[in-house]
Amino acid sequence: MSITKATLADVPELNVLVNSAYRGEESKKGWTTEADMLDGLRIDEAMLKTYFDNEAITILKHTDDKGQITGCVYLEVKESKLYVGMFSVSPVLQGKGVGRALLEAAEVLAKQFNCHTMTMTVIRTRAELISWYERRGYAFTGEIQPFHAHGRFGSPKQLIELIVMEKTVV
Repeated sequence: MSITKATLADVPELNVLVNSAYRGEESKKGWTTEADMLDGLRIDEAMLKTYFDNEAITILKHTDDKGQITGCVYLEVKESKLYVGMFSVSPVLQGKGVGRALLEAAEVLAKQFNCHTMTMTVIRTRAELISWYERRGYAFTGEIQPFHAHGRFGSPKQLIELIVMEKTVV
């Protein structure tokens, strides 16, 4: 198992992984599914490709012993903060340390980028996910944002709000 930076060549596999972790029947094998809250795809290959054109964005990938991508995380430097998004682990491997390893690697990268705060948004009703982040030192900032209404990340089946969580890294 290893964690490295993803490349443009990884886009097809990343696309399958992210969508299987968040949407559709496959996602229901894990505990991070959004399938009951959102329709549509979480990401597509065209959107993923644009991330590799932006120097502020890094995607880390976790691969198994066979080289298959089993997890990933999107990281974007925004001033002195590192935004964490598209955090995905294969549904059948959730709860086995892949996510924890990716988040720890992201925190190391934050320090290398001289970012002192990790920030993310989490669906407000996802209590189990919020608790998981809290156990890793993230805290709710009090800020609540509306879900992205433009449909880029899927179509909500209900009203969705996002909470902002942050962690200081030193």
